[in-house]
Amino acid sequence: MNVIPVQNRRRFLRDATLLGGGFGVAPFLRAADPAKKYRTALIGCGWWGKNILKEAIASGSVKVVALCDVGANIREVAAEQVTDLNGDQPKSYNDYREMLEKEKPEIVIIATPDHWHALQTIAAVKAGAHVFVEKPTGHTVNESRAMLHAARDSGRVVQVGLHRRIGPHHVSGMNFLKSGAVGDVGMVRIFAHGGGGREKPSRNTDVPPGMDWDLWCGPAPKRAFNPKLHPGGWRQFLDYGNGQLGDWGVHWLDQVLLWSGEKYPRRVFSTGGRPVAGPAVNSATEQTTDAPDHQVAVYDFDGFTCVWEHRRFAENNAEKHGVGAYFYGTKGTLHIGWRDGWTFHPSDRNAPVVHEDSQLQEPDGHNLKLLWADFMASITEGKKAVAAIEIAHRSSVLPLLGMISLRTGRSLQWDGDREQIVGDPEASKLLSRPYRDGWVYPA
Repeated sequence: MNVIPVQNRRRFLRDATLLGGGFGVAPFLRAADPAKKYRTALIGCGWWGKNILKEAIASGSVKVVALCDVGANIREVAAEQVTDLNGDQPKSYNDYREMLEKEKPEIVIIATPDHWHALQTIAAVKAGAHVFVEKPTGHTVNESRAMLHAARDSGRVVQVGLHRRIGPHHVSGMNFLKSGAVGDVGMVRIFAHGGGGREKPSRNTDVPPGMDWDLWCGPAPKRAFNPKLHPGGWRQFLDYGNGQLGDWGVHWLDQVLLWSGEKYPRRVFSTGGRPVAGPAVNSATEQTTDAPDHQVAVYDFDGFTCVWEHRRFAENNAEKHGVGAYFYGTKGTLHIGWRDGWTFHPSDRNAPVVHEDSQLQEPDGHNLKLLWADFMASITEGKKAVAAIEIAHRSSVLPLLGMISLRTGRSLQWDGDREQIVGDPEASKLLSRPYRDGWVYPA
C-alpha cells in the first residue's frame, strides 16, 4: 500500500516543564497589557483540573488565587504544587460559593464531575468571571440551556473543553474533508471502543478523611462512597455522568457538527445495555457502574446519518482503530482518529492512501495548550472562542438526547429551534431532573 504523508507532585512538576514546547504552532496570545495577571481559581483539583491549570500557568497571564475541592488533601497538595511551580500561594476552599464571594476571581477553571458544571458555571459568570469548563456542558439538556443563557446575560467568555476543535491534525483533517476530497458524505460513524468483561461489585467504604462527600454529590442523588466511583470512575455512574456517550461521544459529535455546519438532528434513537458487564448493583454494601457496556445512537440530520457506537469489551482490533470518526463519501472513506492521526482510503484502489500523523501535546495526548491560548485571546481580544458555550451547548445536547432515548427505549423527534422533544411528554421530563433537597435546578 502506498502511503503519502501530509503534514503525584513530581509528575505535576515534571509535566509542567514540557509546557513551553509545542509543535510549530502559534505562541500564547497575551493581553495588551503584558503585566496583566488574571486572578484565577480552579474548582476541582484532580488530575485533569491540574492539567488545565498548568496550561494557565504556562501562559504567563494568570495569578492563581484560589483552589477549591471537597477533598482537603487534594486541594492542599495542589496548593503546594502551584507554589513550587510559580510561587503563587492560592487559598484553599471546600465550597465554591465561599471561594467566589471572597476571592472574586476573574477566571474560573471548572474541572468537576458533569453534575456540577451548570451550577458552578452559572455562579462563576454571575460573579463576573470568565470560565473554562470541561465538557459536556451540563448533565441534562436544560442545565446546558441555563448555562448558555447565564453566559449571554453576563457577557463573560465561557470556553468548553472540546480541544479537538483546535488540535492540529483534527483541523487539517477537517480541511481535507471540507475540500471535497472525500466527495459527498452520506454517513458518518463515530466510536470509542475498549476492553473489559463482567463487572464485579466493589465494596462501599468509609468516606476518606477530609472529604466532604455530601458536597461532592451536591444536587445529584447521594450514593454511598465507593472507590469505583471516586476518583475518576463517576463517568460510568449515570447519576453523575452519561457514560461513554457523554464522555467520548461529545468530542466526536462535535466534530460532526464542525464538519457539517448542522446545528441539530431531526431524530435521535439509541439502544444498548449491559449484557457483558452484568446487572447494575447499588446496595448498602457494594456497587457497580450503571452505564451501558455498549450503546448505539443514530442521529438523523437533513443531509446525512450519523451513528455512534461504543463497546467496553472486545476492543476494536479488527478495524485497527479504537477511537474516532469514519466519514463515508463518494470518493472514499476518511478516518479521523486520536493518536493515529487521520487517513483517507480512496474508493479508487489504484489511488494512494493519504495519511497525516497526529500532533498532540504529551504526555496526555490532548491539545489543552492551544485551547487555553484561544480562551485567553477571546478574553483579551474579543474574538469568539473556538469552543464557546453556544457551540458547545449544541454539541453537548446530542449525547444527552441519546441517553434520554436509551432510557425511554424509543426514538425522539427533536425540534432543535425550540429545543423541545416533540409529542413525548415522558421523554420531555428527562430534559431536566430533580435536584436533592437544598439545591435549586437552574432556570
